[in-house]
Amino acid sequence: MRWLLMVSLLVASLLPSPRARAAEPVDLLLTLVTDVSRSVDDAEFALEKEGYRIAFTSGEVIEAIRSGPLGAIAVTYIEFASGYEVRTVVDWTVIRDEPSAQAFAQKLRDAPRSFWGRTAIGAGMEHALKALETAPFEAQRRVIDVCGDGTNNNGPDVELVRDRAVESGVVVNGLAIVNENPVSWTFAHVQPPGGLPNWYREHVIGGPGSFVIEIQDFRSFGAAMTRKLISEIAMTDGASPLFR
Repeated sequence: MRWLLMVSLLVASLLPSPRARAAEPVDLLLTLVTDVSRSVDDAEFALEKEGYRIAFTSGEVIEAIRSGPLGAIAVTYIEFASGYEVRTVVDWTVIRDEPSAQAFAQKLRDAPRSFWGRTAIGAGMEHALKALETAPFEAQRRVIDVCGDGTNNNGPDVELVRDRAVESGVVVNGLAIVNENPVSWTFAHVQPPGGLPNWYREHVIGGPGSFVIEIQDFRSFGAAMTRKLISEIAMTDGASPLFR
C-alpha cells in the first residue's frame, strides 16, 4: 500500500496543474495600467474613461481582434497613484466580438476612481507583471500598456521594473498625455526636460517594437487609444509598430 501511495504521488507531481490544464489560449494578454494620481483632475479622469470606452467599442479594434489567429484577446485594467495605491479595477476579460468588447468597456467606464496620490509608475507596472504571471490565459504576446501625464515620483524604480518585464518577454508601451497648462507645483512633473514622451521612451517602454504615442490633451484620448490598441493587437513579434 505504501508503494502504491508513493507511485500515485509521483504521477500526480508529473501531471500539469489544474490551472495549466485550464489555461485558455488567446492572441494577446494586455494589461492597461492607468495613472489616476492627483495631477489628473476629475474632468480629465472622466475623459480618460470615456476614451477607453470609445476605443474598445471601435469597429476597427474589434476587427483587429477578430483578425488574429485565435480571434480573441484577454485584457485587464489597473489603476495606480502612489506606491501603495494600486488596484485591479477590471479583472481579466476575454474580448472576441462586439458584445464582449462593449461589456468590458462599460464595466471599465462605470468603475469609480480608485486613488488620488502621487505617481508610482513602477508600482503599477509591478502589479501588471504579477497579473500577467497569474493570468488564467496563455498567449505568445504579453503587453503592459502604461498611460499617464507625468513622470515617476514615488514607489519602485521604473527602469528596473521595465527591465524585469522585458527580460521575461513582456513588451511595455506608453501613452504620454502632455499637459500644456500645468499648475506651478506640477510643472517639473508633467513637463520634464526633453518632454514627457521622450521621458517615457527613456524610462518606461521596452521590448521588441515598443512605442510611445503622444497626445496633447485628454479629449484626444479615445482616438489615440484606438490607434494604440490596433497597433498592439495587430503586431507580431519583431514587427515595426505603427507609431513611435
